[in-house]
Amino acid sequence: MAAEVRHLLERYPHHVLATLRADGSPRVSGTEVQFAGGHLWAGAMPGSAKSRDLARDGRFALHTNPGPDASMAGGDAKVSGAAELVTDDTERAVWVATQPEPQEGPFDLIRFRPVQVVLTAVHPDGDRIVVRSWHPGRGVQVIERA
Repeated sequence: MAAEVRHLLERYPHHVLATLRADGSPRVSGTEVQFAGGHLWAGAMPGSAKSRDLARDGRFALHTNPGPDASMAGGDAKVSGAAELVTDDTERAVWVATQPEPQEGPFDLIRFRPVQVVLTAVHPDGDRIVVRSWHPGRGVQVIERA
């Protein structure tokens, strides 16, 4: 399941990130994510709304891009948990070293710590939906719906 979700996150560059505003209402933002050093990361403009939201309350939900034709080939993944802004210069330097392009100018660095991953797809037989979910300590659970 992890490989399938990673593929969905890497297949297209843009996904939708949900954070919580100061009043508790949701905010959705486009974001690009990448894997490095065993973690899921995103960069943001310094002081952006999503950075301010996550600095105040790290809860997030990330929804994969369905693709240009909205076919959701391979399924539809959602990752939720707690995120943190990484301010340690050493950690930031390690992340920067993994990037294919040099980072220019200031940026906020976000590390996501998933506590739930859900992958929803149409069964190969086409007659039902298969929902797989993962939580730490519980492993993967599968539900099928006709």
